[in-house]
Amino acid sequence: MEEQIRLAAFEWLREQVQFHGDVLPRAILEQGFNFRDERVTLIGPQGIWKPKILRDMPISITTAPGSPYSNSFTTDGLLLYKYRGDDPFHRDNVGLREAMHRKAPLIYFYGVARGKYFAVWPVYIVSDNPNRFTFTVAADDMNHISHFETSKEVIYGKADDERIVERQYVTRNVNERLHQRLFREVVIHAYRERCAFCNLRHTQLLDAAHIIPDADTMGEPIVNNGLSLCKIHHAAYDSNMIGVTPDYGIVVRDDIMREQDGPMLKHGIQALHKKSIILPKNIASWPDKDRLSLRFKQFRG
Repeated sequence: MEEQIRLAAFEWLREQVQFHGDVLPRAILEQGFNFRDERVTLIGPQGIWKPKILRDMPISITTAPGSPYSNSFTTDGLLLYKYRGDDPFHRDNVGLREAMHRKAPLIYFYGVARGKYFAVWPVYIVSDNPNRFTFTVAADDMNHISHFETSKEVIYGKADDERIVERQYVTRNVNERLHQRLFREVVIHAYRERCAFCNLRHTQLLDAAHIIPDADTMGEPIVNNGLSLCKIHHAAYDSNMIGVTPDYGIVVRDDIMREQDGPMLKHGIQALHKKSIILPKNIASWPDKDRLSLRFKQFRG
């Protein structure tokens, strides 16, 4: 039955992501879903979470925003997840070790903002590192999920070598997506969930636009390298139809200003010319002027 519960949790998560996007509100994860008239919660006060319906192994691991448990990634792209406390035999650590031995799939929740979590599943504990008080975690995809072991007679700390290369690739991709979502949440939150050009407040229609592209050495995923823009203005900014001066002024390209088209061009783009962007309330979150200057030179060019 435990395997069925995990598969039901994955399917429920898939439905929630379809509705909410891949950053989920904590409230719905705490509420969870019903399985045969029993409540299955997916997240709780502890980072390693086992709902009552499960016997031995947790269902999820969580990194909360601002958590003291500073998880990191290995050089080959896998997640290092901190033990609970410094006792290797704490029941939560024992539960994760059991999940490793039995190759049971888990869920990983990464807190990208207060009350908002990026969900990754399935993930596996692939090794235990008692000297570093960490577990090594690899992500996989649902196409490769299989029955986990019912036997506990497995060599202590053995990694799942059969799929380690594929899992490294999947985990690296997850890490990239995670940082993209974190960048989006931080930037949009700084701009109070509105477009910096037109003040649109529907978060489903907002993106975090890079001032300097992330492939560039100055393109760090930090709030000072971002603008909260609606999807139309993000596309216009990325295609250099619209520029932003180092003094936070909006400039529409000359040829676009000369065009005659429908109301979207007139009111949505041309009307922005020579206005100022809406800045974050916190000065520390304002766009970096050096980055704006470099990007504006590219726009002029």
